[in-house]
Amino acid sequence: MRTIYLFILGIILSTSGLHAQTKPVKYADNNQILNGLLIKSAKKNSQNPGILLLPAWLGIDNASKEIADNLSKLGYTVFIADIYGEGNYPKNTSEAGKQAGFYKKNYQAYQKRIQLALDQLIKSGANADNIVAIGYCFGGTGVLEAARGKLNVKGVVSFHGGLGKDAERKNESISTKVLVCHGADDPFVSKEEIAGFQQEMRDSKADWQMIYYANSVHSFTNPEAGNDNSKGAAYNALAAKRSFEHLLLFLNEVLKK
Repeated sequence: MRTIYLFILGIILSTSGLHAQTKPVKYADNNQILNGLLIKSAKKNSQNPGILLLPAWLGIDNASKEIADNLSKLGYTVFIADIYGEGNYPKNTSEAGKQAGFYKKNYQAYQKRIQLALDQLIKSGANADNIVAIGYCFGGTGVLEAARGKLNVKGVVSFHGGLGKDAERKNESISTKVLVCHGADDPFVSKEEIAGFQQEMRDSKADWQMIYYANSVHSFTNPEAGNDNSKGAAYNALAAKRSFEHLLLFLNEVLKK
C-alpha cells in the first residue's frame, strides 16, 4: 500500500505545475439560485472522466476545494455542488444541522439538487457515462441517495457519511458501485445504522465495499476538524491518506481514463 501511495504522491507532485481551470458556476432549481464550483481537468483526456463532489454540511469549504484540485491534476474534471443555494448558507454548525436535516428527511429534494449539479458537470464537458460521485459527511449521505435514486453515475464514494434512511423506504436494486470509507470509532453512526445499511446493500444486490479506519471518528479527512477524537469529529492524517488511496483505486476500476 505504501508503494501505491508513493506512486500516487509522485503523480500529484509531478503535475503540481499544472494549473486547473477553476470557475464559479451559477445555476438554479426553479427560483433558487445555486452556486457551484467547476475545476477543469489539468490534463487532456479523450474519455473525459468526471467527478461530482458533494461537500460537508457547511457547504463548499477549503477541504472540498483541495480535494477537487488534487483530483483535477490527475485528469478528472470536478464539480462541487451547492445544495443549499443563495440565502440559505449556514453560518454555524447549528444552522448546518437544520439545513442538512431537511434534505436528509426530504431525500427527493436532495436527489434533485444532486441531479442538477450532475447536469452542470456534464455541461462542462464530462462524459455523462463516465462519472463518479463522492461526498463528505452530509455529502457522503448524499452520494448514497444518488445511488438509491438511480442517478447516472458509475460509482459513489461516501467518506464519514450518514448511512441510514427512513425505515419505511423499501430496499430497491442498486446498480451503482458503492464504496464507504468509515471511521471505526465514529460516534455519530450507530451499530444499528451500519447493520441496516449493510443489509440494504445485500438486499439491493449492490456491488459494495465498506472500509473501516482505526482510531478515526467523524470528519477524519478534514484538517480543519482538529485532532481531539473525544469531540466525535477530528482529522486523522493516516486515515485521510489511506481513504484517498482507496478512492483512487476505486476510480481506476470504475471509470474509463
